[in-house]
Amino acid sequence: MDIRPRVLPSRAQPGPGLGRRAMMGGLLAALPLAAGAATPPPAAALRRVSFLAQDFRNGGITTVYRAFEEACKTLGWALNVLNGDGSRALIAQQFEATLKQGVDGIVLGGFDQADIAGPLEHAGPVATVLVGWHAAARSGPTGRLFSNIATDPAVVAEMAVALVPQSMANGRAGVVIFNDSRFEIANAKTQRMREALTRYGRCELLAVEDLPISSASRAMPDALAGLQERFGDRWTHVLAINDAYMDSINFPLRALGRRDVVGIAAGDGSRSALSRIRSGLSQQLATIAEPTGQQGWQLADELRRAFLGQPASGRAWPPITVTTAYLRELGNREIDDASPYRADYRRQWLGEA
Repeated sequence: MDIRPRVLPSRAQPGPGLGRRAMMGGLLAALPLAAGAATPPPAAALRRVSFLAQDFRNGGITTVYRAFEEACKTLGWALNVLNGDGSRALIAQQFEATLKQGVDGIVLGGFDQADIAGPLEHAGPVATVLVGWHAAARSGPTGRLFSNIATDPAVVAEMAVALVPQSMANGRAGVVIFNDSRFEIANAKTQRMREALTRYGRCELLAVEDLPISSASRAMPDALAGLQERFGDRWTHVLAINDAYMDSINFPLRALGRRDVVGIAAGDGSRSALSRIRSGLSQQLATIAEPTGQQGWQLADELRRAFLGQPASGRAWPPITVTTAYLRELGNREIDDASPYRADYRRQWLGEA
Protein backbone atom coordinates (compact mmCIF):
# COMPACT_ATOMS: atom_id res chain seq x y z
CA MET A 1 0.00 0.00 0.00
CA ASP A 2 1.15 3.54 -0.71
CA ILE A 3 2.21 5.08 2.60
CA ARG A 4 2.69 8.64 1.35
CA PRO A 5 0.44 11.28 2.92
CA ARG A 6 -2.54 12.17 0.80
CA VAL A 7 -4.93 15.10 1.05
CA LEU A 8 -8.22 13.58 0.08
CA PRO A 9 -11.13 15.36 -1.61
CA SER A 10 -13.61 16.75 0.83
CA ARG A 11 -16.78 15.13 -0.45
CA ALA A 12 -17.82 11.58 -1.28
CA GLN A 13 -21.06 10.28 -2.73
CA PRO A 14 -23.31 8.21 -0.48
CA GLY A 15 -23.61 4.52 -1.17
CA PRO A 16 -26.92 2.92 -2.12
CA GLY A 17 -29.36 2.10 0.66
CA LEU A 18 -31.20 -1.15 1.16
CA GLY A 19 -34.50 0.41 2.02
CA ARG A 20 -36.40 -1.51 4.67
CA ARG A 21 -35.16 -4.87 5.82
CA ALA A 22 -36.80 -6.51 8.82
CA MET A 23 -33.85 -8.02 10.69
CA MET A 24 -31.10 -5.50 10.01
CA GLY A 25 -33.43 -2.55 10.14
CA GLY A 26 -34.68 -3.56 13.58
CA LEU A 27 -31.20 -3.98 14.99
CA LEU A 28 -29.82 -0.77 13.61
CA ALA A 29 -32.85 1.32 14.47
CA ALA A 30 -32.09 0.58 18.11
CA LEU A 31 -28.62 2.10 17.75
CA PRO A 32 -29.05 5.76 16.78
CA LEU A 33 -26.13 8.10 16.38
CA ALA A 34 -25.07 9.70 19.62
CA ALA A 35 -26.60 13.09 20.23
CA GLY A 36 -24.42 16.07 19.46
CA ALA A 37 -24.57 19.35 17.64
CA ALA A 38 -24.04 19.19 13.91
CA THR A 39 -20.86 21.25 13.68
CA PRO A 40 -19.53 21.66 10.16
CA PRO A 41 -15.73 21.84 10.39
CA PRO A 42 -14.23 25.18 9.40
CA ALA A 43 -12.08 25.21 6.28
CA ALA A 44 -8.93 25.70 8.37
CA ALA A 45 -9.60 22.58 10.43
CA LEU A 46 -7.64 20.21 8.20
CA ARG A 47 -6.64 17.17 10.24
CA ARG A 48 -3.76 14.81 9.60
CA VAL A 49 -4.58 11.23 10.53
CA SER A 50 -2.85 7.88 10.05
CA PHE A 51 -4.23 4.36 9.72
CA LEU A 52 -1.69 1.81 10.94
CA ALA A 53 -2.79 -1.68 9.88
CA GLN A 54 -1.68 -4.86 11.58
CA ASP A 55 -1.64 -6.67 8.24
CA PHE A 56 -3.55 -5.90 5.04
CA ARG A 57 -3.65 -9.61 4.30
CA ASN A 58 -6.47 -9.57 6.86
CA GLY A 59 -9.58 -8.83 4.79
CA GLY A 60 -11.48 -7.32 7.70
CA ILE A 61 -8.77 -4.70 8.26
CA THR A 62 -8.69 -3.86 4.57
CA THR A 63 -12.45 -3.40 4.39
CA VAL A 64 -12.55 -1.19 7.49
CA TYR A 65 -9.70 0.89 6.10
CA ARG A 66 -11.55 1.51 2.82
CA ALA A 67 -14.61 2.75 4.71
CA PHE A 68 -12.42 4.95 6.94
CA GLU A 69 -10.76 6.36 3.82
CA GLU A 70 -14.17 7.25 2.41
CA ALA A 71 -15.09 9.02 5.66
CA CYS A 72 -11.82 10.97 5.63
CA LYS A 73 -12.62 12.18 2.10
CA THR A 74 -15.92 13.49 3.40
CA LEU A 75 -14.20 15.38 6.21
CA GLY A 76 -11.37 16.68 4.01
CA TRP A 77 -8.67 15.11 6.16
CA ALA A 78 -5.15 14.22 5.04
CA LEU A 79 -4.76 10.45 5.42
CA ASN A 80 -1.57 8.42 5.69
CA VAL A 81 -1.74 4.61 5.63
CA LEU A 82 0.89 2.16 6.85
CA ASN A 83 1.03 -1.64 6.77
CA GLY A 84 2.63 -3.43 9.72
CA ASP A 85 2.83 -6.62 7.64
CA GLY A 86 2.01 -8.74 10.71
CA SER A 87 5.21 -7.71 12.54
CA ARG A 88 4.99 -6.35 16.07
CA ALA A 89 8.45 -4.82 15.74
CA LEU A 90 7.53 -3.02 12.52
CA ILE A 91 4.22 -1.83 13.98
CA ALA A 92 5.99 -0.35 17.01
CA GLN A 93 8.57 1.32 14.75
CA GLN A 94 5.92 2.79 12.45
CA PHE A 95 3.81 3.96 15.36
CA GLU A 96 6.76 5.72 17.01
CA ALA A 97 7.70 7.45 13.75
CA THR A 98 4.11 8.54 13.19
CA LEU A 99 3.86 9.98 16.70
CA LYS A 100 6.99 12.04 16.07
CA GLN A 101 5.35 13.54 12.99
CA GLY A 102 2.78 15.16 15.27
CA VAL A 103 -0.30 13.85 13.47
CA ASP A 104 -3.68 14.65 14.99
CA GLY A 105 -4.94 11.07 15.20
CA ILE A 106 -3.84 7.48 14.70
CA VAL A 107 -6.07 4.46 14.08
CA LEU A 108 -4.76 1.16 15.47
CA GLY A 109 -6.06 -1.16 12.78
CA GLY A 110 -6.44 -4.69 14.11
CA PHE A 111 -3.61 -4.99 16.65
CA ASP A 112 -3.57 -4.87 20.44
CA GLN A 113 -2.78 -1.55 22.05
CA ALA A 114 -0.19 -3.46 24.10
CA ASP A 115 1.92 -3.65 20.93
CA ILE A 116 2.62 0.09 21.10
CA ALA A 117 3.01 0.35 24.89
CA GLY A 118 6.79 0.79 24.61
CA PRO A 119 6.74 3.74 22.19
CA LEU A 120 3.92 5.37 24.18
CA GLU A 121 5.85 5.04 27.44
CA HIS A 122 8.93 6.64 25.90
CA ALA A 123 6.89 9.43 24.33
CA GLY A 124 5.24 10.49 27.59
CA PRO A 125 2.14 12.73 27.30
CA VAL A 126 1.03 13.03 23.68
CA ALA A 127 -1.60 15.19 22.02
CA THR A 128 -2.28 12.65 19.27
CA VAL A 129 -5.68 10.98 19.61
CA LEU A 130 -5.63 7.17 19.45
CA VAL A 131 -8.62 5.10 18.38
CA GLY A 132 -8.65 1.39 17.65
CA TRP A 133 -10.40 -1.24 15.60
CA HIS A 134 -10.08 -4.59 17.40
CA ALA A 135 -7.32 -3.06 19.53
CA ALA A 136 -8.85 -4.49 22.71
CA ALA A 137 -11.35 -7.18 23.66
CA ARG A 138 -14.12 -4.68 24.41
CA SER A 139 -15.52 -1.61 22.72
CA GLY A 140 -15.42 1.94 24.02
CA PRO A 141 -12.68 3.90 25.82
CA THR A 142 -9.99 1.59 27.15
CA GLY A 143 -6.39 2.10 28.22
CA ARG A 144 -4.79 4.84 26.12
CA LEU A 145 -7.50 4.64 23.47
CA PHE A 146 -10.11 7.37 23.19
CA SER A 147 -12.31 4.58 21.87
CA ASN A 148 -12.01 1.03 20.58
CA ILE A 149 -14.44 -0.27 17.97
CA ALA A 150 -15.40 -3.93 17.94
CA THR A 151 -18.42 -6.15 18.21
CA ASP A 152 -18.73 -8.09 21.46
CA PRO A 153 -16.40 -11.11 21.07
CA ALA A 154 -18.58 -13.20 23.39
CA VAL A 155 -21.64 -12.58 21.22
CA VAL A 156 -19.68 -13.35 18.04
CA ALA A 157 -18.40 -16.60 19.55
CA GLU A 158 -21.84 -17.71 20.69
CA MET A 159 -23.33 -17.00 17.26
CA ALA A 160 -20.59 -19.02 15.55
CA VAL A 161 -20.95 -22.02 17.85
CA ALA A 162 -24.74 -22.01 17.47
CA LEU A 163 -24.24 -22.96 13.82
CA VAL A 164 -22.36 -26.16 14.67
CA PRO A 165 -25.32 -28.32 15.81
CA GLN A 166 -27.34 -26.97 12.88
CA SER A 167 -24.75 -28.38 10.45
CA MET A 168 -24.04 -31.81 11.97
CA ALA A 169 -24.37 -34.50 9.29
CA ASN A 170 -24.40 -37.56 11.57
CA GLY A 171 -25.78 -36.15 14.79
CA ARG A 172 -22.35 -35.36 16.23
CA ALA A 173 -19.53 -32.87 15.74
CA GLY A 174 -15.80 -32.91 16.36
CA VAL A 175 -14.56 -29.32 16.42
CA VAL A 176 -11.14 -27.74 15.94
CA ILE A 177 -10.70 -24.04 16.77
CA PHE A 178 -8.07 -21.90 15.04
CA ASN A 179 -6.85 -19.00 17.18
CA ASP A 180 -4.16 -16.33 17.05
CA SER A 181 -3.12 -15.90 20.67
CA ARG A 182 -1.27 -12.64 19.95
CA PHE A 183 -4.59 -10.79 20.12
CA GLU A 184 -6.74 -10.17 23.18
CA ILE A 185 -9.95 -10.15 21.16
CA ALA A 186 -9.05 -13.46 19.48
CA ASN A 187 -8.38 -15.10 22.85
CA ALA A 188 -11.71 -13.81 24.16
CA LYS A 189 -13.53 -15.35 21.17
CA THR A 190 -11.70 -18.65 21.55
CA GLN A 191 -12.40 -18.96 25.25
CA ARG A 192 -16.09 -18.24 24.76
CA MET A 193 -16.32 -20.74 21.89
CA ARG A 194 -14.77 -23.42 24.13
CA GLU A 195 -17.32 -22.69 26.83
CA ALA A 196 -20.25 -22.57 24.42
CA LEU A 197 -19.43 -25.93 22.85
CA THR A 198 -19.83 -27.66 26.22
CA ARG A 199 -23.50 -26.65 26.26
CA TYR A 200 -24.33 -28.56 23.08
CA GLY A 201 -24.76 -32.31 23.31
CA ARG A 202 -22.62 -34.44 20.99
CA CYS A 203 -20.29 -31.52 20.19
CA GLU A 204 -16.71 -32.43 21.10
CA LEU A 205 -13.82 -29.96 21.15
CA LEU A 206 -10.88 -31.85 19.65
CA ALA A 207 -8.17 -29.17 19.68
CA VAL A 208 -7.33 -25.48 19.73
CA GLU A 209 -4.67 -24.66 17.13
CA ASP A 210 -2.64 -21.48 17.70
CA LEU A 211 -1.76 -20.30 14.19
CA PRO A 212 -0.92 -16.64 13.43
CA ILE A 213 -3.29 -15.08 10.91
CA SER A 214 -0.31 -13.82 8.92
CA SER A 215 0.98 -17.41 8.54
CA ALA A 216 -2.33 -19.07 7.78
CA SER A 217 -2.03 -19.26 3.99
CA ARG A 218 1.31 -21.09 3.97
CA ALA A 219 0.83 -23.12 7.17
CA MET A 220 -2.74 -24.32 6.62
CA PRO A 221 -2.03 -27.39 4.39
CA ASP A 222 0.34 -28.94 6.94
CA ALA A 223 -1.95 -27.99 9.83
CA LEU A 224 -4.94 -29.67 8.21
CA ALA A 225 -2.95 -32.78 7.29
CA GLY A 226 -1.88 -33.06 10.93
CA LEU A 227 -5.46 -32.76 12.14
CA GLN A 228 -6.60 -35.47 9.74
CA GLU A 229 -3.85 -37.77 10.96
CA ARG A 230 -4.72 -37.14 14.62
CA PHE A 231 -8.51 -37.23 14.48
CA GLY A 232 -9.64 -38.76 11.19
CA ASP A 233 -13.41 -38.85 10.74
CA ARG A 234 -14.00 -37.65 14.31
CA TRP A 235 -13.11 -34.22 12.98
CA THR A 236 -16.12 -32.56 11.30
CA HIS A 237 -15.96 -28.79 11.93
CA VAL A 238 -13.49 -25.91 11.94
CA LEU A 239 -14.21 -22.78 13.95
CA ALA A 240 -11.83 -19.87 13.40
CA ILE A 241 -11.47 -16.44 14.95
CA ASN A 242 -11.07 -14.83 11.52
CA ASP A 243 -12.03 -15.43 7.90
CA ALA A 244 -8.34 -15.45 6.91
CA TYR A 245 -8.10 -19.11 8.00
CA MET A 246 -10.89 -19.98 5.60
CA ASP A 247 -9.06 -18.36 2.67
CA SER A 248 -6.71 -21.36 2.50
CA ILE A 249 -8.83 -24.25 3.73
CA ASN A 250 -10.80 -25.59 0.76
CA PHE A 251 -8.12 -27.01 -1.51
CA PRO A 252 -6.11 -28.73 1.27
CA LEU A 253 -9.29 -30.33 2.66
CA ARG A 254 -10.29 -31.60 -0.75
CA ALA A 255 -6.79 -32.99 -1.28
CA LEU A 256 -7.27 -34.91 1.97
CA GLY A 257 -10.63 -36.23 0.77
CA ARG A 258 -12.44 -34.21 3.46
CA ARG A 259 -15.12 -32.35 1.56
CA ASP A 260 -17.39 -32.93 4.54
CA VAL A 261 -15.55 -30.66 7.02
CA VAL A 262 -17.63 -27.53 7.74
CA GLY A 263 -15.96 -24.16 8.27
CA ILE A 264 -17.45 -21.35 10.37
CA ALA A 265 -15.63 -18.06 11.04
CA ALA A 266 -16.20 -16.00 14.16
CA GLY A 267 -15.36 -12.80 12.25
CA ASP A 268 -14.97 -10.57 10.42
CA GLY A 269 -16.84 -10.83 7.13
CA SER A 270 -14.05 -10.14 4.64
CA ARG A 271 -14.91 -9.64 0.97
CA SER A 272 -13.23 -12.92 0.00
CA ALA A 273 -15.29 -14.76 2.62
CA LEU A 274 -18.53 -13.17 1.47
CA SER A 275 -17.74 -14.15 -2.11
CA ARG A 276 -17.06 -17.76 -1.10
CA ILE A 277 -20.19 -18.04 0.98
CA ARG A 278 -22.35 -16.38 -1.66
CA SER A 279 -21.30 -19.01 -4.22
CA GLY A 280 -22.52 -21.88 -2.05
CA LEU A 281 -19.59 -23.97 -3.29
CA SER A 282 -17.19 -23.37 -0.40
CA GLN A 283 -16.79 -25.50 2.71
CA GLN A 284 -17.12 -22.27 4.67
CA LEU A 285 -20.73 -22.37 5.78
CA ALA A 286 -20.89 -18.93 7.39
CA THR A 287 -19.12 -15.98 8.91
CA ILE A 288 -20.19 -13.82 11.83
CA ALA A 289 -19.64 -10.52 10.10
CA GLU A 290 -18.88 -7.09 11.45
CA PRO A 291 -20.63 -4.11 9.83
CA THR A 292 -17.24 -2.91 8.64
CA GLY A 293 -18.56 0.00 6.58
CA GLN A 294 -20.25 1.49 9.62
CA GLN A 295 -17.19 0.78 11.76
CA GLY A 296 -14.86 2.56 9.33
CA TRP A 297 -17.01 5.67 9.44
CA GLN A 298 -17.29 5.39 13.20
CA LEU A 299 -13.48 5.48 13.47
CA ALA A 300 -13.57 8.89 11.80
CA ASP A 301 -16.46 10.00 14.00
CA GLU A 302 -14.64 9.04 17.20
CA LEU A 303 -11.57 11.00 16.07
CA ARG A 304 -13.71 14.00 15.20
CA ARG A 305 -15.45 13.86 18.58
CA ALA A 306 -12.08 13.83 20.33
CA PHE A 307 -10.84 16.79 18.26
CA LEU A 308 -13.96 18.76 19.30
CA GLY A 309 -13.60 17.85 22.99
CA GLN A 310 -16.70 15.64 22.97
CA PRO A 311 -16.93 12.25 24.73
CA ALA A 312 -16.68 8.96 22.86
CA SER A 313 -19.95 7.87 21.27
CA GLY A 314 -20.30 4.57 23.13
CA ARG A 315 -21.71 3.05 19.96
CA ALA A 316 -21.36 -0.70 19.28
CA TRP A 317 -22.90 -2.30 16.20
CA PRO A 318 -24.30 -5.84 16.41
CA PRO A 319 -22.65 -8.70 14.48
CA ILE A 320 -24.46 -10.42 11.62
CA THR A 321 -24.72 -14.13 10.82
CA VAL A 322 -23.94 -14.34 7.10
CA THR A 323 -24.89 -17.47 5.15
CA THR A 324 -25.40 -18.24 1.46
CA ALA A 325 -29.16 -17.69 1.76
CA TYR A 326 -28.65 -14.35 3.50
CA LEU A 327 -26.25 -13.06 0.83
CA ARG A 328 -28.39 -14.20 -2.06
CA GLU A 329 -31.31 -12.34 -0.57
CA LEU A 330 -29.17 -9.19 -0.31
CA GLY A 331 -28.18 -9.37 -3.97
CA ASN A 332 -25.43 -6.85 -4.79
CA ARG A 333 -25.95 -4.77 -1.67
CA GLU A 334 -23.52 -4.55 1.24
CA ILE A 335 -24.48 -6.21 4.51
CA ASP A 336 -24.66 -2.89 6.38
CA ASP A 337 -26.40 -0.88 3.68
CA ALA A 338 -29.66 -1.26 5.62
CA SER A 339 -28.43 1.56 7.82
CA PRO A 340 -28.23 5.08 6.31
CA TYR A 341 -25.04 5.64 8.30
CA ARG A 342 -23.26 7.66 5.59
CA ALA A 343 -26.11 10.16 5.36
CA ASP A 344 -26.47 10.27 9.15
CA TYR A 345 -22.80 11.01 9.67
CA ARG A 346 -22.78 13.66 6.94
CA ARG A 347 -25.76 15.31 8.58
CA GLN A 348 -24.01 15.26 11.96
CA TRP A 349 -20.64 16.38 10.65
CA LEU A 350 -21.56 18.80 7.87
CA GLY A 351 -25.13 19.82 8.62
CA GLU A 352 -26.41 18.34 5.37
CA ALA A 353 -30.19 18.04 5.07
